[in-house]
Amino acid sequence: MLCKLRSLGLQGVTGYEVTAECDLSGGLPNFDIVGLPDAAVKEARERVRSAVKNCGFSFPVSRITVNLAPANRRKAGTVYDLPILVGLLRAGGQLPDGDWTRQAAFVGELSLSGELRPVQGMLPMALAARRAGIGALYVPADSAPEATRAGGLAVYPVEHVSQLVRHLRGEEPLSPARPWKPPPEAGGGPDFADVKGQAPVKRALEIAAAGGHNIAMVGPPGSGKSMLARRLPSILPGMTEREALEATAIHSVLGLTGRDRPLLTRRPFRSPHHTISATGMSGGGTPLPRPGEISLAHNGVLFLDELPEFHKDVLEALRQPLEDGQVQISRSAGSEVFPARFMLVCAMNPCKCGWYGYSDRCRCSPGEVERYLGRLSGPLLDRIDLYVDVPPLEYEELSRRGQAESSAAIRRRVNAARAIQTARFGPDGPDCNAHMGPPELLACCALDEDCRAVMKGAYERMGLTARSHDRILRVARTIADLEGGGPIQVSHLAEAIQYRASGYLQR
Repeated sequence: MLCKLRSLGLQGVTGYEVTAECDLSGGLPNFDIVGLPDAAVKEARERVRSAVKNCGFSFPVSRITVNLAPANRRKAGTVYDLPILVGLLRAGGQLPDGDWTRQAAFVGELSLSGELRPVQGMLPMALAARRAGIGALYVPADSAPEATRAGGLAVYPVEHVSQLVRHLRGEEPLSPARPWKPPPEAGGGPDFADVKGQAPVKRALEIAAAGGHNIAMVGPPGSGKSMLARRLPSILPGMTEREALEATAIHSVLGLTGRDRPLLTRRPFRSPHHTISATGMSGGGTPLPRPGEISLAHNGVLFLDELPEFHKDVLEALRQPLEDGQVQISRSAGSEVFPARFMLVCAMNPCKCGWYGYSDRCRCSPGEVERYLGRLSGPLLDRIDLYVDVPPLEYEELSRRGQAESSAAIRRRVNAARAIQTARFGPDGPDCNAHMGPPELLACCALDEDCRAVMKGAYERMGLTARSHDRILRVARTIADLEGGGPIQVSHLAEAIQYRASGYLQR
């Protein structure tokens, strides 16, 4: 009276196969779940017991042992309710044997009445099922659209246990869910046409979007820094299928997807408050580490408004992910690596009151200005590609009639530049210029004699580091791509150096 069923679990943002072994044996009635279960998994005993009885089935009066293998991995969540219930019914002879016990997997949370509720992390678990060669996946109906995005397996949406039992008995077969397709993108979001003036800042944001570069905007209060940053997603290129699945998997693990939003169709834009903790930013927690804001911004934008107001340990936690595109979280319960390849967009004032260098309204002393800017470490600032001043608007610009250039027009230029980069690097190369490594820099950012002379002068005069030297080359490559993708010219290099030199952060 032993039944083995296939199920799925989560470790970090990756799914893996779990075998639910249900054994009925003689002895005093008891119900044990082993295999490193957490409290939510242990509580499945009561949910399964009530669901079995309320659906009109017989609950086994025997010693019940459920093992979730591999037993050396900690099991968390409510995804094992359904495989445990189906395993008990099969071990007790209330369900027939069949290929489904070997080729299908079951995932779902039960209500006491036998209804199935959606679970978190459905997409990474479905991807794991496809890798494991599982042919059919039985999931809650609300989680089915997300599971269909994995492809390569039949996803059966189940609303109630009785419905699943009739299907397994061959009485009333279920139909596989159709693959979910995203609806056409709707307009109406924030648009650059709403922004008056600030043409140099828009140019810098266009370069950042075209090459995936980090950017910092410095200016007084009310100059439009936050307004501009929130319109950046409107000019970013659309996500590829791989990027969408990666980003959706992270959001799914944290319960940020649903039946109406099973797949991210736009690049994430995360804007955490400056009171966030280092754990909230980079990830962590107990008993199992969970992704933080930098992982939620994977393949998208992380916007830090009022940059110097963030705690120092929070900002320093960004340094390694900005270089590696991932973050490793080590805790006593285990170690996890989360993806964190994002565009960093920062906005800040030049001093505490916000008016230093722009108006005589500033009352900050030079020492106060230095202390304010001193909250930002040199290694962090060295990882930002572009700095741009955002001056206050003149009345004439603010009162000017008519709209500025739309996001759609800017996005066409950005998409053209990204297409050049995709063709240059190929499917196995970097996604954009900002992610070029030393081999790509050597091959794609060659400088002629005039450019080398300009670069040498800037390197010595500005006291650049090797990292900032390479970042200037990447920005220059992007500027050249916006103009058709030819070799880097002196004008491209000079503009890239200008963005490195501007702003009070380079004082």
